[in-house]
Amino acid sequence: MDGIILNSRPKLLITGANGFIGLHACRHFQHAGYEVIATTRGSSAFKGEASQSNVCNLVNKKEVLQLIKKVKPDYILHLAAQNHVGDSWTNPVLTIETNVLSTLYLIEAIRMVKPDSKIIVVGSMLQVAPENYTQIPHPYSLSKTLQILVAQAWETLYNMNIIIVKPSNLIGPGFSNGVCSLFAKQIAAMEQGCREQVLQVNNLQAQRDFLDVRDAVTGFRFAFEKGIPGHSYNLKSGKLYSLEKITQLLQTFSTVSFEVIDNLQVIDEQIPPANDDLIVPEWRPVISIEKSIEDILRFYRGLECNTQLD
Repeated sequence: MDGIILNSRPKLLITGANGFIGLHACRHFQHAGYEVIATTRGSSAFKGEASQSNVCNLVNKKEVLQLIKKVKPDYILHLAAQNHVGDSWTNPVLTIETNVLSTLYLIEAIRMVKPDSKIIVVGSMLQVAPENYTQIPHPYSLSKTLQILVAQAWETLYNMNIIIVKPSNLIGPGFSNGVCSLFAKQIAAMEQGCREQVLQVNNLQAQRDFLDVRDAVTGFRFAFEKGIPGHSYNLKSGKLYSLEKITQLLQTFSTVSFEVIDNLQVIDEQIPPANDDLIVPEWRPVISIEKSIEDILRFYRGLECNTQLD
């Protein structure tokens, strides 16, 4: 890491700091020598590591402007988002407000207060390319597509320091709605005798590019330090694993045997498309899929049945 980062302790504002990625990001950047300012939504208390924390409703333009005036960050990692595809069908307008308006209000406030700040907007590999707008699969994909379009437009129109980073399916220890965590949560309950030893899977042959969240937050740091504004970068392992392989790994690390039932549903495989986006300069993932799965299961073993494991 460049020496200037350690010596000057630049201010890094992280939105969505209480989320799965946010908690890992706060810990990583705090230990890497940044002054981390965590930002959470509503009245929820911040639960992670940071130099300070703030509460801000990112879809309230005045609150966002006040936050940026107060913090005057050198770097911004914009993680706050509604990331659940199912919820996007139920609440499409809320999803678009959360993902698009929050991004617009944030980067506009930065433009007005501290336009030299370097910003990472975390997108999704499920966003749709302009030539495929008629093939948008769900409101979540629409919201992420619009979010990135807004960020790229502000970078071009106002010459702002905005970088787009698009991770694949992130896994690792911590609360997550990802499929690996959902499986591990059930298996931990089986180990505690709270659940029947049967794991239902929609389609064992479905494949994903899984990336450990700890590798991802390292990738965000490399993007800040090595990335070029105006560019889009991918963060992915480059390997595809079937859900059958994931269940096999979970069985390897589990203390109980469980039956796996394949429901043979046709589902969106969410394979990152081949595109012209770059890999973050000098970054490579280092955490194996085995390590990720073992750590996820260990995390859920630490929770009690009838509470967090229900």
